[in-house]
Amino acid sequence: MKNKSIGILTKPKFPEAKGTLHDVVTWLRARNIDVILDKTSAILLGEEAEEQKSPLSSKADVLLVLGGDGTMLNAARLAGERGIPILGVNMGGLGFLTEVRLEHLYPSLERVFANNFVLDERLMLRTQIHRNGETVAQGVVLNDVVISKGTVARMIQLKIAIGGRFVTNLRGDGLIVSSPTGSTAYSLSAGGPIIDPAVQSLILTPICPHTLTHRPLIVPGNAEIDLTLTSKDDGSMATLDGQVGVAITQGDRVVIQASEHRTKLIRFPESNYYDVLREKLKWGDG
Repeated sequence: MKNKSIGILTKPKFPEAKGTLHDVVTWLRARNIDVILDKTSAILLGEEAEEQKSPLSSKADVLLVLGGDGTMLNAARLAGERGIPILGVNMGGLGFLTEVRLEHLYPSLERVFANNFVLDERLMLRTQIHRNGETVAQGVVLNDVVISKGTVARMIQLKIAIGGRFVTNLRGDGLIVSSPTGSTAYSLSAGGPIIDPAVQSLILTPICPHTLTHRPLIVPGNAEIDLTLTSKDDGSMATLDGQVGVAITQGDRVVIQASEHRTKLIRFPESNYYDVLREKLKWGDG
């Protein structure tokens, strides 16, 4: 993978971010690797952000993420249609998506250059929000789409259809539609199941449902989920990957299905999804 370019995304809040970023950029440039910095990284280093002239996603061959799962979600959106491989370096906190610990950064980069890695392809969700027959917002996310009520302490009601067939009217605080990758995010906190990312499926997890018979529902990965906000509520939101919020009103439809694009995470052969679960969820030793 010589003479390829690496785009770098950094989460600035970690204390060691600036020092780590400076060191890794110096290390890469010494090996004649073209480095493309996102805006945050450029500010930390006092350089011009090359993404202003040419977006990271159009030039980089690999994305290096120094941060946590939130920065990884941002990278997944940037990688978009080109399906650029992403290497995540965990800078602290609970990270299900980041593959590499900080102390293993340089050996891991050496392995990437030697093509000694595998690509873990993750299903993404394509979302469209329709209002009066027009598409008012859309996006592709890796984790989840959340329909939630506003600040007023009342329930919202959603009409749920799957594959064009009516399923139920859900009353409660909202609904999470997640990918298998997103099953260990908000959905898990709301009582949803953990899904191995190799299982091509979508998960519907109710948030505090009014009727206790509304339980998490797993549907095939090719299903189209159609949600209509039927209650008259101000402040209801559709939130994409916890980062982009769209206000929705009565009658709006949120249509979710698997994207034709996949997020490609760089993994190393010895790493295992169940090892990650055991470590992150503290399931104990074997």
